[in-house]
Amino acid sequence: MIPFASGRRIISGVPVWRCLQQITRAPPPTKAQLLLHTQASSVVMPPRLTCTNRLLSIRPVSWPASRLCHEDSRSPSERADSKGGFSLRALGHAPKPALYLGFSGLIPFISAPLLMAATQSFYPEVAYAQMVYGATIVSFLGGARWGFAIPEGSPAKPDWMNLGNSVVPSLLAWLALLCRDNFAEGALVVIMGLGLSLHYDLTLLPGYPSWFKAMRTVLTLVATFSLAATLAIKKFCSEKKIKELQN
Repeated sequence: MIPFASGRRIISGVPVWRCLQQITRAPPPTKAQLLLHTQASSVVMPPRLTCTNRLLSIRPVSWPASRLCHEDSRSPSERADSKGGFSLRALGHAPKPALYLGFSGLIPFISAPLLMAATQSFYPEVAYAQMVYGATIVSFLGGARWGFAIPEGSPAKPDWMNLGNSVVPSLLAWLALLCRDNFAEGALVVIMGLGLSLHYDLTLLPGYPSWFKAMRTVLTLVATFSLAATLAIKKFCSEKKIKELQN
């Protein structure tokens, strides 16, 4: 209930016009009061507004124009090494002795099927010599992995994975040499050893440079196809002995 006094409205016994006079006569706030007011308002500010202010205060990311407009200046072998893969272009960065010795090692593989294809005959002695050479290469690849993991500072550590897997190709080579009377079985074991060694070096075991991976891939494919060609000649051509060739 609001009482009236002297024709003037009062609230709780205080005239309204006196309250207005006190408000209008109040001095303006000082700088210290304004500072305290802003600090108090920031404390009671809702967290949603503070998060919005943080998002608005984030600066945009600036990308260098050279990085966006220009290609990577690294060589193909360096980019392949950083990605853990390889490219056949990396063969251009291979040392010359490795290229010459590696590709000259294909001569015993290729010469056997070429000789039999030229004479249109299958010679078991030549085929067995090719298979023995392939088993030697398979054993050599396992020893290369062992020798690569032994030195200090090598990316391939001498652990059970590296050293254990490097023994498997040698065991497959020994198994192939036991197949003297059956060239097909021995050749298949050698092909298995070549493929397994390549799989180890490219995917499972770390460390080889990209040029060596590219060279290994090419040499393994050529050796595998040469053994497969000898198997095809054995199936489609007649069998002869070396003594018959000499006569």
